[in-house]
Formats: sequence, C-alpha cells, structure tokens
Amino acid sequence: MTFMALGAIADDFDISLSTVSWVVIAQSLVISALMMPMGRFGDIIGRKRIHLLGLVFFASGATLTALAPTFGILIISRVITSIGNAMGQSVGTAIVISAFPSTERGKAIGSQTTAVAIGGASGPIFGGFVLQFLPWEALFIILLIPVAIAFFAALFFLKSDSQAETPDSARSPFDGVGAFISAAAIVLLVVAINNPFGFQWISTEMMIALGLFLLFMVFFVIWELRIEVPMFQLRLFSSSNFSLAVLTRLLGFGGATAVRFIVPVFLISLLQLNEAVAGAILVLTSLGMAVGAQISGRMSDKFGPRPFAIFGFALAFVTTLAMVFVGRDTSLVLLGFILLFNGLSMGLWNVTNNAVIIGSVSDSELGVIGAFTNLTRNLGNVVGQALAASVVAGVMLSSGFDVPLNEIGNDLAAGDSFLTGTRIAYLLVSGITLISLVLSIFTKSSVSRVDTASYISPTTNMSLPTADELKPLSQRRPARIVAEQPQSEHSQRNGADKLTDKDLPPKTQSTFPSVVRLFVIIMSVVLGTLALIKLFQTDDQQVD
Repeated sequence: MTFMALGAIADDFDISLSTVSWVVIAQSLVISALMMPMGRFGDIIGRKRIHLLGLVFFASGATLTALAPTFGILIISRVITSIGNAMGQSVGTAIVISAFPSTERGKAIGSQTTAVAIGGASGPIFGGFVLQFLPWEALFIILLIPVAIAFFAALFFLKSDSQAETPDSARSPFDGVGAFISAAAIVLLVVAINNPFGFQWISTEMMIALGLFLLFMVFFVIWELRIEVPMFQLRLFSSSNFSLAVLTRLLGFGGATAVRFIVPVFLISLLQLNEAVAGAILVLTSLGMAVGAQISGRMSDKFGPRPFAIFGFALAFVTTLAMVFVGRDTSLVLLGFILLFNGLSMGLWNVTNNAVIIGSVSDSELGVIGAFTNLTRNLGNVVGQALAASVVAGVMLSSGFDVPLNEIGNDLAAGDSFLTGTRIAYLLVSGITLISLVLSIFTKSSVSRVDTASYISPTTNMSLPTADELKPLSQRRPARIVAEQPQSEHSQRNGADKLTDKDLPPKTQSTFPSVVRLFVIIMSVVLGTLALIKLFQTDDQQVD
C-alpha cells in the first residue's frame, strides 16, 4: 500500500518523485539486511517473541510515519517500520510450518502463500479506496487496526518456542559478527543493482560497491565456516540439489517480478486506464497465485513437489512469452487470462520450491532457513525490477525518447518505443524462466538434511537419552530419526577404524564444494544482471 501513497507524500513534502522513492528503497534495504539475522535470532530466543516484537516495531513506525513533520523523520519512521517487517517476515514461514506435521509441509506453505497473495491483492485496492477520501496519513493510522488484532491473536494463540528454559551451556549463541557482515554485503548488493544514486555503470563508485560486496562475502564465508555455531549453515550448498533449488527460486522470482513490474505501467501509462480498472486486472495475478498455492501445497504432500514445480515453470514460460505479443489492440479479457495463469504458475512453483529448500534443515533452524527463502525472493524481486526498468528505459533512450512515463500514452512514437522495450524485456524474462524450468527438472523432490545439532560421532560413547530422544519417533522429522539412532557397541568398535569424510562432524568436512557453489550462484546472478543492465542502459542514464 505504500506505493499508492508515494504521489501524495511527494506533493505534501514538495519533493521530487526520485526523492520520494527513498521511502521504498530504505524499506527494501532494511528488510533485506535484517531478514536472516532476525530469523536466526528467532530460532534462539523464540519465534513468537520476534513476531510480537516485530508487530510493536511495525505499529510504532506506522504511527511515526503518519505524524512525521519532515521527510527526514518520515524516512526514519519507515526504517523502524521495516525493522518490524523484517522480524515478521523472517519468522512467519517457520511459525506456520511448525504448526503442521512434517507430512503436511506443502499444505502449510501453500496456506501461507495464499494468505500473502490475498493480502497483496487486497492491499492496493483498499489503499486506493482510502486515498480517494482521506489524506495519506490515514492509511498508516488504519494499519494499526489489523496490527493490533494480529498482536493479540499471536499473544494468546501462538505456542512459545524459545530456548529460555534451556541451560546456558546448551543454548545456541547468536552469531553477531556473521549477521553484521551478511547485512553489509546484502545492502551493497541491493544498492549496486538498483543504483538509486544514478552512477554510471562503469564508474569508480560502482566498482567500489561491487568490490566491497565481494570482500564482505569472502569474510562472511570464512567466518561462517570457522565458528562453532554459524548464523547460516553454508554447508547446505554442498548439496547440489539445494543449490539448484536456491538458484531456481532466485531466477524464478526475477522473471515473475519483471512481468508484474511492467504490466501496471502498460495499463495506466500507455492504455491510460484509471487506477481502479488497472487494479481489477492486476488482482487476477494474485488470485491465480492463491489458487495455484492451494493446489500445489495440498497435492505436493501426496505426489511430491517436483511435478508441480516443473508444470509451474512451464506455464510461467508460456504466459511470459505470450506477453511479447501484447499491444494496444490486445483485448483486456485476453490479457486478464494471461495474468491469471501467470499468477497460477507462480503459486505452483513457489510453494513446491520453498518446500524443497525448507526441508533441508531440522526444526531448530526453521527460522533462519525460512528467512533465507524470503531473502532469496526479495533479491530476485530486486533483480527483476532493475532488469525490466533498465531494458525498457534503455530502448526508449536509444530511440531518442526521454519522456515521463505518464506521457507515453499521448505520444504514438514514444508508446511504440515503450512497447518495443517491453517486448525485449519479456523475451529476456522468458529466457530466464526457461532456465528455471530446466533447473527444476534436475531438482529432486527432497534434500538431505544437515542437522549439526543432532550429530552423533561414531566413536563417542552414548549417554543417557534425553527427554527429546524419548519422544515417539512418529512425531519427529525423518532427518532427526536417522541422526539420533544410537549405534551398537559392536558397530562402534568395528567401524572406528573405517571412518570416512562423511562420518566426520560437519565442521571438519571438506567445505570447498559448498563455497564454490555459493560463489558461482552469487557471481553468475550479479554479473549477468549487471551485464544485461549495461547492455540496454546508456552511461548517462539516471534513475528518475
């Protein structure tokens, strides 16, 4: 809903559109930087506590936003709101999954995705309705009502899941150094891709930003592999299946976001439809996503996630390619069907891909892995938006059109140039979606879990079972059942001299393959995105 109020905020504070965009940029930076640290923090002190604290931050920030006397204070207020947003997003997935048995993980993720889709569809509609009758400040005051309901519902109905009752020696420490390094690296990456300062792409500033990003990433990898309890288990990338699932998710959201970024501009600026009609058409994407999430969530628990991921990406490729042929004369009914099935495809592959990634860890790490999947989605969104905007703007500039988007509907030649840019962008996005489809074909339905907390060395004598070990096996995850099976004294004695690398604790295993996969994923996406942006964007192009 914040997007709906940007124009009114700019008019109220007498600032330009490029300046008011920092309301969104600041929010994106804060959420991306804090997502994983807050997820890990929730695993340690309790996800319910983080969720409740996040709602308090969100409500406080929304109130300060409505009362902000200057634009600077408004930005600070949005930062506070974004801290709460990051807290909620980081533990939301883990909270939902923890409420379902492991055999219904798809159903859990599907239900959450459906709720997100419904919220995404209703937010702009409600925001537009409010702004027609009330000032923009009222929008943030009204937000306090659902936030208050969510707070008391979580307070009374969510189970406590903290480690507060655990002896100090058994508590998991928080990796503050790793959290800081990862946050700094992510902020540099998001700023470099978005380029909000309008730097030339081949410039000293951009090279410094990318160099610092790589430096922080190297420090992060070294640090996380050396400490006893890292913020994020990088050894998960030693599984090629996990790496494929992460890369597929990143590319998938990059392609999906590019489509959703271009269509509103096409409807409002080129076709000059009013916001109400455009909003009604755009709702079809969220509706399709909600339906697809329910279908894939429930059915993947019975038939496995892989078929639905493949079909989802295949449908996404077909619908994205269909957008290449959309023009001024395209029927809105036909466009609505394309967007409906495009949203359906996102619901199908998003839920199943998420289930594969989250299935790679034990219960004790659900918070940080849930935050990681959300962070991957956010980075995909940033890449998709930057790529789509750069391609369209680059094509228009190369044709000699440097006009505001709200004027392309009145200029036939400028409108044709805009359509050419969108078609090239859709072709590129179709290629990205096709890559995601191929990757999903090679991604298996499950990932071997890395559960460092429950590791038992083959040469270590077994101690008395704990209360958790006496829990019925039917209530525990398969990975923990395997990891916690005590070995007989005979097997320990005979196998002591036949240890392999797989028998060693995780911190002593070879880490080179996981590091290589991590860097390949990061650098291929970053360099590929920057190369495409540079290809279509002139050196003197500035962000407006």
